[in-house]
Amino acid sequence: MGTMAQAQTEKMELLSYPGRISATVPGKAALARQILADHRLDTVQERALRILTGFNAGTGYGEIWIRDFNTFINGSLKVRKPEDVKEALLLFFKVQGADGNIPDGVIKEKQANIGYQYAYSNLAPGWASHKNTVETDQESSLIQAVRKYIEATGDRAVLGEKIGDQTVFQRMEAALDFVLAERWSAKYGLVKGATTIDWGDVQPEKGWGVALNKETKWAIDIYDNAMFLSAIDDFMALKPAAVNVKKNWKEIAKGIRKNVRKHLWDNVAGKYIPHIYLDGSPFPETFDENKILYTGGTTCAILAGLHDKKEIRRINNQFLDAAEKEKFATIGMTVYPPYPVEVFPNMAAYVYQNAGDWTWFGGRMIPALINADMPAEAYAEIIPMLDRVIKNNGFYEWYDVQNGKASGSGDFRGEAGVLYDAVAALKKWAQQAK
Repeated sequence: MGTMAQAQTEKMELLSYPGRISATVPGKAALARQILADHRLDTVQERALRILTGFNAGTGYGEIWIRDFNTFINGSLKVRKPEDVKEALLLFFKVQGADGNIPDGVIKEKQANIGYQYAYSNLAPGWASHKNTVETDQESSLIQAVRKYIEATGDRAVLGEKIGDQTVFQRMEAALDFVLAERWSAKYGLVKGATTIDWGDVQPEKGWGVALNKETKWAIDIYDNAMFLSAIDDFMALKPAAVNVKKNWKEIAKGIRKNVRKHLWDNVAGKYIPHIYLDGSPFPETFDENKILYTGGTTCAILAGLHDKKEIRRINNQFLDAAEKEKFATIGMTVYPPYPVEVFPNMAAYVYQNAGDWTWFGGRMIPALINADMPAEAYAEIIPMLDRVIKNNGFYEWYDVQNGKASGSGDFRGEAGVLYDAVAALKKWAQQAK
């Protein structure tokens, strides 16, 4: 009897992060029952599905953004017809550039009245598109979304559908080719982009921060490379047996993995350096950027398979340590510490992507922890995210870690979609472990 009781209890280190696991964690079966009995998970999933009936990012956004749509497409497929979801997905291939680039957003032509440089395509009448050129994740996001759509629906025939004179699969490879042609550093063998905060889309310099300009400082970071790695893996997983590809994408991915570890990963600190600069840094020499922890890109790196369980545990502890330093933070706090406004004039500290708290990325860590056999941590770390949604009676774009205020777009579908997927992953684990 005593032996069985001992086997049912797993001793783990106490985490002081509010709402986190206690010193003694129940065995897997008991933890599974606790998860399945927690109605907060059901409540948040149900609320998420209510707002995932639309495809634009949320209130305040007229566009369908591919980086957002990629993160809520699974939820969309639960409440919308597959044909509707496919139509929205294929819209991005219809506005694809001649060079293979994928725009960020598509919007009804009549609503295209913000400061973007809009483009138009004969393949998508009535629609306008635009690209936040400082980013290098649009192509990767679309390919990831296609795989999610196919895995959920079984509709592999979509890969052979013709859009203009190319199939969807050919257009997917053209998107990957664009990154290699226009966003590639031959010196480092890695993907490049403009200097932004982690996964963000705003440059430090004042002005229209989402567009490349004469002040742009090209750099390499983990987010762009992790997203591209996942996209290559998805592309190759979807490749029809009878179709040949233009490049050896598996070898390209192998090289990226090697070069990420060589150039971006700081093994001593157990974290990623924020940037490798290709033409000088936008920051003064007196500013030590390497002290900053990037959480979103690091989470994407875990999901891309760049870390073993030991490293994931160390990374997670760093996320928890950072969150403990701010009263209302979760592991979704983008970076820590924030960039001082003196070096990042386009975004004040603790605002938006500069150490704002985004469940849109923090929630992605939950499946990553489950995959690393850390279900107790996954459950503990999602709790404050769930409680926040319930308390605010909605999904918000980001949260202020100093006062807890919900900010940005309301009914933010990115947060809703990521939490829907995170809860689904927890429930799946619990059903198998109970």
